[in-house]
Amino acid sequence: MPAAPDRRRSNGSRRPALRDRWRRALDEHTAPAQRSLMAAWLGFGCAFGAARLITHGIRGGWLPWGNISAGRTHLHHYNFGIATLAGVGLVAVRGDQDIVGHPGIGALYGAGTALIADEFALLLDLKDVYWAEQGRISVDVSLGILSALGLYVTAIPFWHEATKVTRHHLRSVARAD
Repeated sequence: MPAAPDRRRSNGSRRPALRDRWRRALDEHTAPAQRSLMAAWLGFGCAFGAARLITHGIRGGWLPWGNISAGRTHLHHYNFGIATLAGVGLVAVRGDQDIVGHPGIGALYGAGTALIADEFALLLDLKDVYWAEQGRISVDVSLGILSALGLYVTAIPFWHEATKVTRHHLRSVARAD
């Protein structure tokens, strides 16, 4: 693997990587609560996508495993979402300040919520309509809108700053070359 090119300015100083600039912008322009909300949104989106991918893989037979069962009882992924939210709730009730607002807890909260929301139609009707038209379309559209709005509302200050930092970085790279 070739070494990364040395990005030095004409005065010999090293230019920070774009990733480092984004991290600094995130730290400087978002509060810890905003970072936790962004992690929750990201956890939600990733868990929702993973749940959909895995369920399609199981149903389509292209994944090497099948449904999870306890004895003869099928465990739906909302069960794991409830367990995750119960664990996050326990952390919140316990009140350890170093952990409560941690982005990892936010990500777990988002993931647990996604696992439950993905099977909302099943919980609403108490019928397994996951693969039926009324189960898939309403959940997909609702969660897509929820995810897009969640990203916008919780992360807009960071996205504005990240855009500004990226533009500045690209200009400095163009000037240096």
